[in-house]
Formats: sequence, C-alpha cells, structure tokens
Amino acid sequence: MATPNRVRHPVLAICLALMAGCAQLPTPFGAEPAQPQILYDSVLFDSHSSQPVTIDNLARALASTDVVVIGEYHGHQASHLLQARLQQQLYHYRPRQVLTLEQFNLDHQPALDSYLEGITGETEMIEDASAWNNYRASYRPLVEFARRHDLPVVAANAPADVVRCVGRTGPDYLERLPADQRQTLPEQPFRDTPAYREKFVEAISSSHGQGDPSMAERMDNTYKAQLLRDNTMAMRILQAHQQHPDHQVVHLTGTFHSEQGLGTVALLKQQAPELSVAVISPVFWPDEERRAPLAGNLDKGDYLYLIQPLPPEFRDTDRRQKAMRERFSSGPEVRCITE
Repeated sequence: MATPNRVRHPVLAICLALMAGCAQLPTPFGAEPAQPQILYDSVLFDSHSSQPVTIDNLARALASTDVVVIGEYHGHQASHLLQARLQQQLYHYRPRQVLTLEQFNLDHQPALDSYLEGITGETEMIEDASAWNNYRASYRPLVEFARRHDLPVVAANAPADVVRCVGRTGPDYLERLPADQRQTLPEQPFRDTPAYREKFVEAISSSHGQGDPSMAERMDNTYKAQLLRDNTMAMRILQAHQQHPDHQVVHLTGTFHSEQGLGTVALLKQQAPELSVAVISPVFWPDEERRAPLAGNLDKGDYLYLIQPLPPEFRDTDRRQKAMRERFSSGPEVRCITE
C-alpha cells in the first residue's frame, strides 16, 4: 500500500554529508534518553530490554542475522536517514550484503541492473524503472552505497499494474496474465495470516468507513492486492538469500508490511523458519510527550526508532480534501487484461 513522497498511516536519504551531523550519542544505561530535538533525528530502543541502544551496538547485535527488515514511514526523512546509516554500519560488521527494496518492482530489475552496471545514468534508471518521485532524496544514498561497493540490489515489489488490477478486479486476474509474467510471481501469491487480515481490515475500516454493500468485496480485493505485494517481497528476499547464501539481506519496506512481525515478515518466516529475521520499526514521538512512547509499541519490532511527526500538510479541511482527490485521480492509467 505504498505511496511515495508523503507520510500517512502505513496502510495506506538525505545526502550522505548530512549523516555525520546527526550522529546519535550513547545514553547511559538506565537513563532516560533525550527526546529528538530535530525532525530528522531518531532514538533507538531494544524492544526486549526497553533500553536505548546506539546504532553501532545495534549493527553489532545484528551482525549474524540473516534478514534485517527496516520499516519506514514513506517520505519521512528520519526513516530514510536511519536506513542509510544502519546499512553502512551493518556493512562494517558484515560486508557481504544484499539490499532489497519495496520501492522498486520486480519487472524493473533489468533497468536497475543496467544502472548498477554503469550502462545507464541515474535519470535514465529513474525513468526506466519507474522509481518513486522521492528517489533522489530518500533512496539514492542506499542504492549508491550498494553500487559503489558492488553489492546486489533487488527490486522486491510486485508489478504495480498487476497489483492495481488485482485490487480492481480480484485475485482471479492473475489467471489472465501471460505464462511468462505469471511465473515471475509467487506460486502462492495470496498466502495469509489471520492477524494481518484483522489489522488490515481495522485500518481500512477506520479510513473509509462501512455501510456500502459492495464494500466487503472491494475490501477483499484490496487486501488480496496487499497480499500480492507481501508475498512477492517475501519471495524476492528468499531468492536473494538463496542466490547469495553468505550475505545479509537488508530489506526496506513500509512499516505496515513488517511491524509486529506481520505481512512480509510473517510470510517469510512461514516459508523459511530457519532464517533469522530482525524487524526495526518507527514510532512517532511527539513534542508534547516527555517520556519515550514505549508502552503499547514494544511489539512493533525487535528494535524501535523514535522520530518526530512531520508538520501537518494542511489545516484547512477543504484544501486537504481537494489535494487528496487530486492525488488519487492523478495515478497512472492502467488497462487490465479482460480475457
């Protein structure tokens, strides 16, 4: 359910030079950590001990972990800064690394590879791979770090047009795809877990309300589209691990796909329980809260990073609604296969 370049409820990088300016100072054990004083800073916590950790200690603790999943709020630069910093620190302890990204669809892997191999330039890659419109600000540092260190980069998400058509017409849409395209998708594209469905339905219902007789069918189709994304990402992570068995996989995704060990993470563990997986999730820490908001959030990940909410986009209701209508109406034209 990813929508780039704005922060929203997740159902819904910063230049490398900036990283040195946001170094996180270690906090004495047992002391209350200082609240982030700037929008793009973050404070890390170990969810199992409820204690703050430094990014170096976190990377050291994760050095032997097979898959590190870093959840994000799309478009929040604190998320992207944390991802870039942690990627580099993980590399320090385990230089064999694979970067997998929700932000690129698997059908655009050739375009991504052409850029990594020096065949095309960045703008060509952005156009050919349909990169998100915040690529340069948010994901460039991670891809560039991988490119300069000859690390594999994997486009992990399902093709956007297929996802949209499943959401529009239902899961049977996959049967209409050409055989070669269908074979690139998971064999079981709609694997599910009850807790994830419950969370998804609750989030959708709170956003859109209920009462429309056709709402149940539309919600089910939308959920199937979500599952296609999660199953595809789990498949691509497993493929990356199988192709590079001695590498650590660092996966970037919207936090709804990973927090509480649900979504992509649950499907990954279903299919490969022998893999060690760590989840790092963002939590908002508003200015008005003096203490770190750990209560009620410790189950969201093995580690939490606390960040300030972004300023509100709108305070005028009419302008907000108009902007939302324009955003949803400006999506790409998709023609679904009808037979």
